[in-house]
Amino acid sequence: MSIVNVIGLGYIGLPTALILSSRGVRVVGTDCDNGKVDSLLNGKLTFEERGLDELYNKALENKIKFTDKVVKADTYIIAVPTPYIKENKKIDPKFVMVAINDILDVWEEEITIVIESTISPGSIDKYVRHEIKKRGLIIGQDVHLVHAPERIIPGNMIHELENNSRTIGADDLGIAEKVKKIYSSFCKGEIVITDIKTAEMSKIIENTYRDVNIAFANELAKICRYDDIDVYEVIRIANKHPRVNILQPGPGVGGHCISVDPWFLIGDYTELTNVILAARETNDTMPKYVLDRIIDIMKDNKIKDMSRIGLYGLTYKENVDDTRESPTLQLLKLIEDNFGFRAKVYDPYVKNKIVEQQFMDFKHFIDETDMLVIMVAHNHLKENINSISEKIILDTRNVCNHKNVYKL
Repeated sequence: MSIVNVIGLGYIGLPTALILSSRGVRVVGTDCDNGKVDSLLNGKLTFEERGLDELYNKALENKIKFTDKVVKADTYIIAVPTPYIKENKKIDPKFVMVAINDILDVWEEEITIVIESTISPGSIDKYVRHEIKKRGLIIGQDVHLVHAPERIIPGNMIHELENNSRTIGADDLGIAEKVKKIYSSFCKGEIVITDIKTAEMSKIIENTYRDVNIAFANELAKICRYDDIDVYEVIRIANKHPRVNILQPGPGVGGHCISVDPWFLIGDYTELTNVILAARETNDTMPKYVLDRIIDIMKDNKIKDMSRIGLYGLTYKENVDDTRESPTLQLLKLIEDNFGFRAKVYDPYVKNKIVEQQFMDFKHFIDETDMLVIMVAHNHLKENINSISEKIILDTRNVCNHKNVYKL
């Protein structure tokens, strides 16, 4: 039986490895983080996700293996992070290239490398093909290249793995069909086959589209605040138009997709991305806008001690434990940089203490605050909404309607 080696066991790679194994594919999961590998070998998942426990147990029954080394395999799936270089906004391919070189180090015969990591258009041409040719290997004969960008979100990963459509970009139709067969073991959605560069671009523009639409909602919130108009009522009414679907404003954009991927386009197409750049800048400045709102509300209510301000929510979205690029973390840094202290914060999904002044008990957190800033709309907060009824509240997620509530 052929082997699939999934490289990178984070929010994308681990669910992918587990669901493949649960469907009978022979899988080895690889990660350079020994602690992560040890945890998985000892029966403990590295993050929480609905339905992941069941997949993990099924994968263990099917003899999935975990290791910190790339192994000899027929097919490799790379699911490692792809950050951007802040100075020039271009993709930093270092993690992908480490994975590529690790694979080539164990190469013995014909293999297929599938890159799931989000990459900028032309990255495989610019970086990957060059590295393979340096080794004296022939692309299309010794090594087949495929880009199959991931398309799932924390909090709904398993459902989206099974039901979202997928894109497979390949040089060769026959190889694309072989990879499609692997993904068909779990994917019920449409699997589209195209060329590699189109696949690269399609994933980037999916996240850029959402970033631009969020930025429009955030800018609309600022406009409505300036003229004392309820932005949520405006959006509710406007969305009754059959061709209008305005998203909800918020305190910023987080996660490793929407807040990162548009920069790849800006970095590579600097003169052509005016709207995309404006959207990125709008969303990146929302934590500063939230801080300005906090200061205004404190003045309105004669609150002088900012140490009594509490931020609810550390994750970048509701009901997950993912804090990557979290707007709350950005706001905490702004408060520290401007006022020289660390604000209080609480999140029921973040079990380990990752920042100072992080409370692990909700009641204690509430007791120690005079003003609450709702940064994330966890179900936990909605279930305990009456416990904050006497607080002054800045609600950036529009989930609270108590008497002392301010909105974005």
